[in-house]
Amino acid sequence: MTGAGDAAKEYAAGCAAGIAQVAVGHPFDTVKVKLQAHNTTAHGKVYRNAFHCTRRILVEEGMRGLYKGASSSFIGIALESSLFFGTYSQAKQLLKGKSEDGRPQLQVIIPSAACSGALISCILTPTELMKCRMQVQGKHALHGTRYSSPLDCAMKTLQSEGVCGLFRGGLATLFREAVGNAVFFCTYEYSRYWMHRYLDSPWFSGGNHLVLAKDVGVGIMSGGISGMAFWTATLPLDVAKTIIQTDPDPHLSRNPFQILKMSTCLKCHRFIEELEWVAVMLALVRRLHEHSLPMQLQLLLGNTLLRFLV
Repeated sequence: MTGAGDAAKEYAAGCAAGIAQVAVGHPFDTVKVKLQAHNTTAHGKVYRNAFHCTRRILVEEGMRGLYKGASSSFIGIALESSLFFGTYSQAKQLLKGKSEDGRPQLQVIIPSAACSGALISCILTPTELMKCRMQVQGKHALHGTRYSSPLDCAMKTLQSEGVCGLFRGGLATLFREAVGNAVFFCTYEYSRYWMHRYLDSPWFSGGNHLVLAKDVGVGIMSGGISGMAFWTATLPLDVAKTIIQTDPDPHLSRNPFQILKMSTCLKCHRFIEELEWVAVMLALVRRLHEHSLPMQLQLLLGNTLLRFLV
């Protein structure tokens, strides 16, 4: 009964964590998705940076624009987090067995987190697809507004692409969750373990309020470090997933590695084109300087080149 009670606590805690994650993090996720979808296509850059994207959303769509697709995320992330944390805890206990050693074990953490991540990707893929397609809509979306709600998005996707359409980007999501969560929990378990070892001293052992503050601080620090590790390891896969799920071309490859290769080649091509334009402008300024043009005209051309570079 104790094991069942502990498992129930893990599922409940995971659900609460998922709801909190969406409430706090969804606006940041909206900006991320818009940058990934609109700044990696052949149509050029729509947003200069994250701050420019956020300002455009607030001006044109208001605060509600930052929470587009949040309803599907609340349901999907809450269910996903509950299932993930519960299955991770149970898998870890199963692999760990009766060992009383409190030190983290990679041979236990990695398979537990990777398998749990792969499992929840089945739930996460359709909810992420609806969320991303809602988020990329707006005044500057390449294909205009097509969905009035996540449910409308799901129904139209089913009509046009069938059931398989809802699981578009599933391979990229599976890789992201399996790899990312293995990295996340390895970082989390080890950072938490070493922080507790360092802070377990007589100064912290006196008083319940200090123990509580220590636990909260360790949880915040280890969680933040682990989150950064997760996105450092999986951001390229997340970019590929967003492109696959939001691109209207039904014939677009669903192989995330091929998408990343195409995106990299496109960026290299743009960079070469920009270098060519810079070379042309520099040559023009040099020729005009050789012909002793008025200083005002030279300054005007110099400012034009500077604006182009910036």
